[in-house]
Amino acid sequence: MKAQSPSVELIFEKSFLLPGTSIRAIEIDETSNVWFAGSNGKFGKITGGELTIDSLSYREKTPSFRSLALRKNEAYALSIENPALLFKLPEPGSGESPELVYKEEHENVFYDSMTFLNPKVGIAMGDPIQGCLSILISGDGGRSWKKKSCLELPATVEGEAGFAASDTNIASWGDLIWIGTGGKKARVFASTDKGESWTAFDTPIIQGGAMTGIYSLDFADALNGIAMGGNWEKKGDFASTKAITENGGKTWSLVSNGDLPGYISCVQYVPETGGKELLACSTEGIYYSADKGRNWIKLSDKGFYSLRFADKENLWLSKNNEIVKVTLKHD
Repeated sequence: MKAQSPSVELIFEKSFLLPGTSIRAIEIDETSNVWFAGSNGKFGKITGGELTIDSLSYREKTPSFRSLALRKNEAYALSIENPALLFKLPEPGSGESPELVYKEEHENVFYDSMTFLNPKVGIAMGDPIQGCLSILISGDGGRSWKKKSCLELPATVEGEAGFAASDTNIASWGDLIWIGTGGKKARVFASTDKGESWTAFDTPIIQGGAMTGIYSLDFADALNGIAMGGNWEKKGDFASTKAITENGGKTWSLVSNGDLPGYISCVQYVPETGGKELLACSTEGIYYSADKGRNWIKLSDKGFYSLRFADKENLWLSKNNEIVKVTLKHD
């Protein structure tokens, strides 16, 4: 099946079914294998067109994963709710046990996203506890994790949090990190020193409601980035759902305001396009921009939670019960 536009074409190549699993976290490793982590303790890998599904439990409970990060070809997955559990995953299907590298117990714990900046430094973010974002930092390649003190972080406002929609609340470039929030405030928290110190910047993304704000952000380089989201309760509203920065996240400007897309759960720059091309998705469909996010066209009505590029032409999308391989073909 194909979805066409005047300049690009989406070709849905192959579907991999994972019944009973919501998949919001997917990553592609250095050898083009696709890792995923989802609900009901499920995780796995697609290698050479073959799907391997595995699962884990902790004290007879199956954690729900919304965050996945790769360190070279090692995978780490972080569960959302109390207790928060961060595992180094085994090779799927190997029979080896996952390694629990971090655990956090608190009635308000809820982690949204994680990534590695480099082979040594990892970061995870979650909803606020005691007035600041939950931020975990690893400096030893994921073997151990330490939570940042609220004394080291900007304060959040009541009702400000993250959304565990697609594992893209965090973006990084070199030593730089950006985190997007939503709810009562839609801000970008930025660090220039691998997460040691932080500054919060306002954005014009829709905010003030329980489900409004930034759901995803990505950066093409140290200066140019995009934040997208909207109102999950009014997904068809096009106002104040997307903004770009040209100064590393300090200031943000609305783009395509009042025009599609509305609600977006994941946005990614297309590799090897110099930050000009982007692809975004949500339950409402798949959208494409050829001018740094200023204008968008809809490529498909098919709904997905998250997407990741293997290269300029090959990408993967995930949703409930399914991961799909897709080709982005330029005319």
